[in-house]
Amino acid sequence: MIRAAVLHRLTPHILSCTRRSCMLSGRIPYVVQPQSPSRPPVQPSLHGPLIPKITALVRYSDVSSQKFTMIYTLPHIRFLRAVSRLKLFQTAFTLVILPPVYAFYLHGDVPISLVSYTTGVALFAGVMLYTASHFLRRVVGMMYLDPSQTTLKVSHLTFWGRRNDIFLPVTDVMTIADTGDSRNEMILKLKRFSSPQTFYFSTHYGRVVDREGFEKVFGPLT
Repeated sequence: MIRAAVLHRLTPHILSCTRRSCMLSGRIPYVVQPQSPSRPPVQPSLHGPLIPKITALVRYSDVSSQKFTMIYTLPHIRFLRAVSRLKLFQTAFTLVILPPVYAFYLHGDVPISLVSYTTGVALFAGVMLYTASHFLRRVVGMMYLDPSQTTLKVSHLTFWGRRNDIFLPVTDVMTIADTGDSRNEMILKLKRFSSPQTFYFSTHYGRVVDREGFEKVFGPLT
């Protein structure tokens, strides 16, 4: 009983001394707070900085990203591209002026001869555009070989005069002898076994940059 009474009297003094010493030393006493039973324990977030997010990226090899070696080039392909775009502008111009001409004719401002002439020019421009684009789209501007010499990249023009690349297996490309052309002809055909589509190139107007690679695809030149 005496010990209990003494401890009861000394407890406030001990606590005050402990707090005073902690304040003088700059340390804050650690007090354990009981967790409320109504509040669930905090779970670490999966998106927090302590758990880095790992993303696995699967990269697929693309044949277009490989390094190809040029074996053939046609220096005149720039001129052909300019002609293709000029035909587009000409056809677009003739189609634009047709509606005003017809409107003026309906109002009686222009004769029928001018309408007939304008219509004829527009039709002729359309036919020429189709014919020119049909031929220009089949002209090969450049050809490349991959390092393994198994894939041929062929560059040609589109209908809009832009460059388009296609990739062909070398085993699917016919040699000059297979197409029936003579090696001395100015215009040669590029044909495939698996498709009837035909492209055209010329060793006379064009330039063979890599003779060994060119002969790997099209056979000997001599």
